Amino acid sequence: MRYALFEQRKDAILLAARVLLMVLFVLFGWNKLTGFSGTVAYMATTGTPAPELSAVIAVVMELIVGLALAIGFYARPLALVLAVYTLAAAFIGHHFWNMTGMVAYDNMIHFYKNVSIIGGLLLLTVTGPGKYSLDRK
Repeated sequence: MRYALFEQRKDAILLAARVLLMVLFVLFGWNKLTGFSGTVAYMATTGTPAPELSAVIAVVMELIVGLALAIGFYARPLALVLAVYTLAAAFIGHHFWNMTGMVAYDNMIHFYKNVSIIGGLLLLTVTGPGKYSLDRK
């Protein structure tokens, strides 16, 4: 009874949560696409394996999968796939344990930001996207 307010607005809240969760992915996926050569160069400096292929994967996962999740298309499986991608990105791109000083601190923040995002993606995997989605579930 005390959660009736949330239950009545559950689908609207799920829509807002999906869109807000995907803002980061879509924005940076677009930046990676429009600055593709810079993305490849950056990935090469971080030791990312196969920088060109990794950049393509990053664009697909962040921009294409991010947009699909924002509109609620195949939300449950794609949220799980994006969670795995986000975990891999955290370990490949933000290995703060090998750094020192402010660079280590900055990368630690980004690493744990990714961990927190994974939590949101796992919630989306379990709850589904709600009725305001292409999945309508």
